[in-house]
Amino acid sequence: MCQNHGVAYIKPGEVAIREIEYPKLALGSRKCEHGVILKIVSTNICGSDQHMVRGRTTAPSGLVLGHEITGLVLEAGRDVEFIKPGDLVSVPFNIACGRCRNCKAGQTGICLNVNPSRPGAAYGYVDMGGWVGGQAEYVMVPYADFNLLKFPDKDQAMNKIKDLTLLSDIFPTGFHGAVMAGVGPGSIVYIAGAGPVGLACAASCHLLGAAVVIVGDMIRERLDQAKSFGCEIIDLREKTPLSDAIAAITGSPEVDSFVDCVGFEARGHGAESGTEHPATVLNTAMTITRAGGAIGIPGLYVTGDPGAREESAKDGTLRIRIGLGWAKSHSFYTGQCPVMKYHRQLMNAILFDKIQIAKAVNVEVITLKDAPRGYRDFDKGAAKKFVIDPHGMIPN
Repeated sequence: MCQNHGVAYIKPGEVAIREIEYPKLALGSRKCEHGVILKIVSTNICGSDQHMVRGRTTAPSGLVLGHEITGLVLEAGRDVEFIKPGDLVSVPFNIACGRCRNCKAGQTGICLNVNPSRPGAAYGYVDMGGWVGGQAEYVMVPYADFNLLKFPDKDQAMNKIKDLTLLSDIFPTGFHGAVMAGVGPGSIVYIAGAGPVGLACAASCHLLGAAVVIVGDMIRERLDQAKSFGCEIIDLREKTPLSDAIAAITGSPEVDSFVDCVGFEARGHGAESGTEHPATVLNTAMTITRAGGAIGIPGLYVTGDPGAREESAKDGTLRIRIGLGWAKSHSFYTGQCPVMKYHRQLMNAILFDKIQIAKAVNVEVITLKDAPRGYRDFDKGAAKKFVIDPHGMIPN
C-alpha cells in the first residue's frame, strides 16, 4: 500500500493525484541529518503553480507541485537541535541553507547552496533545485533549524490554522510587496491584481497604516472580495483611464506606492481587455506612481515563457518604458519574498488578532483528492485561496 500521494503536473491544463515515494532524510545518495520529515497539515494552491499548470514554464511532466506547506514533525535528523517530533511548523517556500553570504544577510530567497542552476530554490517548482513539492501527505524539509517556524502553542495554532497556513508564502509575499513599495501610515497605494497575493497585499497595507488602498482587477468577484475588507476597487474592464479612476477616488491621478501582484501573464485593460501584454502592469506602475515613489513587484516574472504571445517575451524580454521610471526617480523592488524576514512577526499579528488574513483572501479548505478541481476553479478566477487538507486535520 502506498504511503504517500501528491499532486503532479501532467500536461498543460492537467494535474492528477499520483502515488509518490515516502520521503527520506536524504539528499541524493547522502544522509540529510539537518532535515525533518513532515506530516502535512495544510498545503496551498498558489498562483505561481498555475503558471506551470497552464504550460507557461518549462516544468516537466510528473513534477510534484506545492511550495506552501504547514506540517507536523514526524522525524528529525541527528543534526537538528531545536525542532522536535511533534512540533507544528510553518515552512517558508524559499529553501535556504542558513550558511551562505546571502542567507547570512537575510536574503533567503536567493540562497547560493540549494540550487545548482541559480540562486534560490523552492519546493515543487520548475528550475528551483528539483525539490519535491508539498501538495502531498508527507514531505522532507532540509536545514530544519534554520528554515522552520515553530508555532508556540499547537492547540492555539490549530484553531487559527486557516490563517497560519498563509505564512508559508502569500501573506509574507503580499506584505513584502507593500513594504518594498514604501507603504506606511497615510500612504495611498494601488495594487494591481486581486488574486490571493493581491488580497494579502491589500490586507497588509491596512496593517501598515495606509490611508487608501486601491485594488484593480478584471474579475468582479475578486474585486468584491477586496471591497469586503475596506479597499477601494477599480474594474479594469471599464474604458476609463486608470489615472482618472484613481483621481475620482483620491483627488489625484497618482499614488505614493504601487504593488504588482500580477506578473508576466498580465492582460491589457479597457479597450485592450483580454489581450496579453506582459509589460502592461510595469508600464502602468511608472505612469501612475508619483515622482520619487516606489514600486514593489512580488508578481512573478520568468526567464523562460514558452507560451508567450510575443517572441521576445519567451526569454523574459519585455518592452518596458524604463525612461519614464528613470525620469520620475522610481525605486523598483523585485524577486522572491525572503519569507523568514517577516513570518514570525506576521504569526504574532495573527495569534494576537491584529489581522484576519484567511478571511481577507477567502480561504476554502479542500481534500487532496479535490486538488484538481481547486486548480480548475482557481484558473477560472475564483475569488478564493484553496487550502489542501491531506489528512482531514483542519477544524471545520
